[in-house]
Amino acid sequence: MTRSLAIANTITSVRDVETRFSLHENDNLGFFPEWHENLPELTQSDRQTLDRIRTSYLYNSAAGNLTEATVNLLLVSPLLYLAGFCDPPFRLQAEAAVDISVTERDEVYRGRIDILVLQNRFWLAIVESKQTRFSVSTAIPQALAYMAGNPDGDRSVFGLVTNGDHFVFLKAVRQPTPEYSLSTDFSIYAKPENQLYDVLQVLKRIAGVVAAEGDR
Repeated sequence: MTRSLAIANTITSVRDVETRFSLHENDNLGFFPEWHENLPELTQSDRQTLDRIRTSYLYNSAAGNLTEATVNLLLVSPLLYLAGFCDPPFRLQAEAAVDISVTERDEVYRGRIDILVLQNRFWLAIVESKQTRFSVSTAIPQALAYMAGNPDGDRSVFGLVTNGDHFVFLKAVRQPTPEYSLSTDFSIYAKPENQLYDVLQVLKRIAGVVAAEGDR
């Protein structure tokens, strides 16, 4: 009999993901160039908007911990809009249900993705937000589990985990072997330059890669 397991309860560490989905970390920078190579230039308007977003976020977070919904409202949604994920060929689907089958273990993992970016019915970018009182690392195992369920095994799938204070990008592939990698940790508190600039550049780079793959 197939066992049904909740992702949130079952996948609580990176080791869980690696064991249950046969994933292995690839720490070669060449495996995940999208977060640090050939990044697009930002316009002055982009930079001004990101400065305003950062100021607004820091102002609101100074009063105490922000909920996941507030992090999405203040940071994630504006970033997705600026990166082009709200426009064709992409479509946004929030709180999407996910079923991941592991046939050799006769298990099905079920969960819900906070924001799922879709193109041509394939999962291509995932944003998993956590409340600011949690470390961003707590979101990585679940995000990797969702990414492991990508039905198009021939293409890369990308993710972003954030608690508002920090941002980490992820990349996973299933062929020829299941592998994943993480970017550096971008902080909203970094100085002197606003690291939301870097976050938006990476998002735009990933959007370009995904759109190009969708045309083939």
